[in-house]
Amino acid sequence: MKFGKEFAAQMVPEWQEAYMDYGKLKTLLKDILRFKQRNRPPATPGGLKRKLTLYRAFSGLTQRYNHYPTSPSTARDDDHDIESQAILVNAVNRDGSQSYQTTFLMSSDEGGEYELVYFRRLDDEFNKVEKFYRSKVEEVMKEADMLNKQMDAFIAFRIKVENPQGWFDRSVEMTRLASDVAASAAALAASTPRGARASRRLVMSMDVIDEGVSNSHGQSDESSDQEKDEEETIDVVNQKVQERGPNNIRASRPAPLEVLDRVKINNTLETPRSTVKSFLHYPMQTELKFSRENLRKVEEQLKRAIIEFYQKLRLLKSFSFLNTLAFSKIMKKYDKITSRDASKSYMKMVDNSFLGSSDEVTKLMERTEAAFIKHFSNSNRTKGMNLLRHKAKRERHRTTFSMGFFAGCTAALILALILIIRAHNINEKNGATDYMENMFPLYSFFGFIVLHMLMYAANIYFWRRYRVNYSFIFGFKQGTELGYRQVLLLSFGLAVLALASVLSNLDMEMDPKTKDYKALTELLPLNLVLLVVIILFFPFNILYRSSRFFFLTCLFHCICAPLYKVTLPDFFLADQFTSQVQALRSLEFYICYYGWGDYKHRQNTCKESGVFNTFYFIVAVIPYWSRLLQCLRRLYEEKDPMQGYNGLKYFVTIVAVSMRTAYSLDKGLGWKTLAWIFSAIAAIVSTYWDLVFDWGLLQRQSKNRWLRDKLLIPHKSVYFGAMVLNVVLRFAWLQTVLGFKVSFLHRESLITIVASLEIIRRGIWNFFRLENEHLNNVGKYRAFKSVPLPFNYDDNEDKDE
Repeated sequence: MKFGKEFAAQMVPEWQEAYMDYGKLKTLLKDILRFKQRNRPPATPGGLKRKLTLYRAFSGLTQRYNHYPTSPSTARDDDHDIESQAILVNAVNRDGSQSYQTTFLMSSDEGGEYELVYFRRLDDEFNKVEKFYRSKVEEVMKEADMLNKQMDAFIAFRIKVENPQGWFDRSVEMTRLASDVAASAAALAASTPRGARASRRLVMSMDVIDEGVSNSHGQSDESSDQEKDEEETIDVVNQKVQERGPNNIRASRPAPLEVLDRVKINNTLETPRSTVKSFLHYPMQTELKFSRENLRKVEEQLKRAIIEFYQKLRLLKSFSFLNTLAFSKIMKKYDKITSRDASKSYMKMVDNSFLGSSDEVTKLMERTEAAFIKHFSNSNRTKGMNLLRHKAKRERHRTTFSMGFFAGCTAALILALILIIRAHNINEKNGATDYMENMFPLYSFFGFIVLHMLMYAANIYFWRRYRVNYSFIFGFKQGTELGYRQVLLLSFGLAVLALASVLSNLDMEMDPKTKDYKALTELLPLNLVLLVVIILFFPFNILYRSSRFFFLTCLFHCICAPLYKVTLPDFFLADQFTSQVQALRSLEFYICYYGWGDYKHRQNTCKESGVFNTFYFIVAVIPYWSRLLQCLRRLYEEKDPMQGYNGLKYFVTIVAVSMRTAYSLDKGLGWKTLAWIFSAIAAIVSTYWDLVFDWGLLQRQSKNRWLRDKLLIPHKSVYFGAMVLNVVLRFAWLQTVLGFKVSFLHRESLITIVASLEIIRRGIWNFFRLENEHLNNVGKYRAFKSVPLPFNYDDNEDKDE
């Protein structure tokens, strides 16, 4: 693989604008190469190839410095340096910040203007990369300071839980734990950027006990089997304080247990109860409760925060390495094309810059590893590093094989179903109408789910192809996100079960003696639904438990809206359910059909029941109602008027769905008129919202007219095609109002087709919705999610410092 492709593949997607533009610089080098090829001097007879340096040597230009009194060897070295010197790189101050500027010394040469343009662009790229890296390093240093304080409070909290009687009541092991743990935690922030004020604060946090004292003291305690008592330990601490001198006593770190006097616990776990209390301005409980349950929660929160912090450090280190390598590669290409020796001078500057010489990130990584291994993995380095460094998810051959096997079985079963229907002419039998009225809605439920999963698998494939960081956007735990092969495996597996049930229950005639159908086969759809529910709630770590529980958590948040803070996975899932209204109505039909015992006779009286018709409205409205409540919650928290407009859109859709449902139950002119009016308004508003706000398209002043400035798909026609298709499929509701009839299709089949078109529209919407979200993250360089911290320090502490 060429370096350019490898460089692009290893970029952090959200930081891609901050990386060196390798492709642009390579294009400028190609311009230089084309100019040299056009102006190449004719080849000399005999194939002799002379270098330009020979012509210059005969011209006497290199001899003008010979009048200086130098030794022959020094003169030869000076001649060589002057001959090969093509650039000078200097550090300059611009707007109070340091940047680098390259002076090209050969601009008078033929074609020198091309090289001058190249070096200007090279300087711009390097200054951009260096500025971004410096800002990110400053951010992680501040975060290290914050995590250091969190570790102080956590250590004191743990000591307090394990020793509720007090500091001196336990054996020397507890005293050793306090000093050793606190010092190692402070080592998180031991690294200091040059000349930074924040860095001095990090050093001051280690003035009492440093990591070396802590380690040696811990080893001596372990080797002597706790022979030293508390007084000796305190003497060591006091001696270290005195060694620092009286001027540094204020900067000394407090005893670990004293930290608890200045911290409060954050109620980061949101529940419906806490939401109601917050809405009513009920005072929240922030006092520290020293229990093992709270200790476990605090430890889990801090563990997640440190793991996320470590990932930032890893990506920053990779950012520095990749860009340094890219500058080295591009300068070597320049030397090869121009026959100059400029890479040495330029790379010397790169190596001496903050990008190439700073070791703050490396030191912080080492400190973080040491602290994490000691306090969160019981000093087990292998376990700790496995938690910190998530391994890349490996594609298993058995997954691909199983997916292909079930896909083949699905195709075979579909073909067998078609052949059986055609061979036995089932559509012409007397029981065909009863089958379509009763059994088809039961099995179409699985068709809706499988189709939605297939669309989701296609979305994952294209998200990965165009480097949309969907796992970060959705907040999946790293390494647990499903790939498109896993989703296809689940889709085809469910399709095989559903099709096998259909073939097993394809009889059209009832038993002539009992006038009933076989209960065993009639219960197959219900058993299959129960099997899916059992697998979904299965607590053991098989069948992608992490993804199943993530789905259930988001589903619960959607049901309980607006009692939970609205995140993207929550409202994204609620949007999916707005396209699965027919599937939800199929679930309602399951309850009616099997709950009332109609399955024995394959006849149902559901639509004759007022209760069923009432829930027929409610079930269709639930997804839109959930989205409306989510919008109101976001409007209350974010004070963003756009959330209010979005909620109004869902309210109009609720009215439109209700009017269409009423018209389907009562074919009256009034209901038809109202259904027309509200459905048209809802469709127009929703289409505009999809294209402009969710997809970010239809921007007149964009570089890509009527699209947006940044596009991941290189073919613009794809976006215009998606917009047209979205408009067409948005108006699929016309079938329910106009009452289209197709002679060879049953009414239930037509309803299923229209519902499937809405699922397909939602699948297309999903890709462009997440593409727009990803580009927003790229514009803001947002590559990490914020992890709530367990403790909250009093504001007065920062003032004291």
